[in-house]
Amino acid sequence: MTDSFINYLEHEKRASTHTVLAYKTDLEQFSEFVSTAFGLEDIGNAEHSEIRAWVIDLVDSGLNPNSINRKIATLRSYYKFLMRSGIISKDPTYKIRALKTAKRLPEFVQEEAIEKILDEAVYEVGFDGQRDKMVMEFLYLTGVRLSELISIRWKDINLEEGSIKVLGKRKKQRIIPLTNTLKRNIILYKKVFEETFSNIQESDYFIVNINKEQAYPMKIYRIVRHYLDLFAQTSKRSPHLLRHTFATHLLNKGADLNAVKDLLGHANLAATQVYTHNSMEKLKAVFEQAHPKA
Repeated sequence: MTDSFINYLEHEKRASTHTVLAYKTDLEQFSEFVSTAFGLEDIGNAEHSEIRAWVIDLVDSGLNPNSINRKIATLRSYYKFLMRSGIISKDPTYKIRALKTAKRLPEFVQEEAIEKILDEAVYEVGFDGQRDKMVMEFLYLTGVRLSELISIRWKDINLEEGSIKVLGKRKKQRIIPLTNTLKRNIILYKKVFEETFSNIQESDYFIVNINKEQAYPMKIYRIVRHYLDLFAQTSKRSPHLLRHTFATHLLNKGADLNAVKDLLGHANLAATQVYTHNSMEKLKAVFEQAHPKA
């Protein structure tokens, strides 16, 4: 039934390739464990005690609690699928509890550093330099995910309306407004794009390599790391850090939480609320510094 479950994730839940691979790997690991430890060949027949034994084994191995919780979530999804399909009548994960994890605030880049990256960083003359600058601006000024950025095509960008269509997780589409600054810079980038590749087809990818092929994820990582290394004092150097920065800066400036949720493409408000902690920390710092009785 695992094949049916994976097919369900891909075609009905429209889960990302990364998510599907993670679920498949978790199920394979669990299957190997119960087969070796209990002689169980079908994980559909696993019981609470066997799942609990796997969790204990994962803990003893020193695996990060967040990773263990993700594996528990995989099993919960799998057994719920079996119940809906009428394969089992009782959920063996019912009494399995997630491990406690330390809450970590998302890192973000300070506004001064972002301004330097966008305004003072030296970008090469020519297509590569303009493309690199567009990557940095687009990630910060729209908050899109890496996978979303490299999937954007020119036909998705509407400069007249000042908006862009983004295809997010589970193939869910959202519209993100473009700032006037970003619109102007897209026009400049488009000019260099046309000069480099003769013309632009609507189906062409927006962010490409010098051979006009879709940019691959590691290329974007390298671009982001390079410019963050120049100015940002953060331990992380990833495209997702700019997404965190986008959300944090908006909330610091008083943006509506629900609006930020929609811009980020979050399915629920809880995923967005984590950024309010950073805003609250800033408010506390201002309060303690400015209030005479603090």
